[in-house]
Amino acid sequence: MYMKEVVVQNQVGLHARPATFFIQKANEYKSSIWVEKDNRRVNAKSLLGVLSLGITKGLAITIIAEGADEETAVSELAELISTNFA
Repeated sequence: MYMKEVVVQNQVGLHARPATFFIQKANEYKSSIWVEKDNRRVNAKSLLGVLSLGITKGLAITIIAEGADEETAVSELAELISTNFA
């Protein structure tokens, strides 16, 4: 299991379009991936799950992965968030 905390800098947080980009990227990996906020963990490959966390700008979230490509998955998803989905 590999995890990393990242602060969301995107103006609208992880809603609608940014969440869709995040989920599409998460689905590229074989590992099981979760997003955790305030001790609540959801499947990072589920749009409803990610949206249900209500992630807004400035919040810290933890990206957790378990599987063959866990480190790559977490690192690339964290970078996607820290670069404002550029």
